[in-house]
Amino acid sequence: MFEVNVLDITSVSVIFKKNASSVILPGEEGQMTVLDFHQSFIITLEKGIVKIDNLNIHVKKGIAAMKDNKLSMLVEKI
Repeated sequence: MFEVNVLDITSVSVIFKKNASSVILPGEEGQMTVLDFHQSFIITLEKGIVKIDNLNIHVKKGIAAMKDNKLSMLVEKI
């Protein structure tokens, strides 16, 4: 399990702040699956669905960064 934080930049509110076992991101270069202890990265997100375990968050765009087993996202929800 790793920590996941998702912040909606439109309303400046926390959408999700818990541990997760997997996250699927709609990256500009295709879908990306993030698992525990994933290598550090920063990517831009395109319109699509962020899947956190069994939760789906529809996003217009955003950015995601993974470092030290913590995934942080700033997104604009649809």
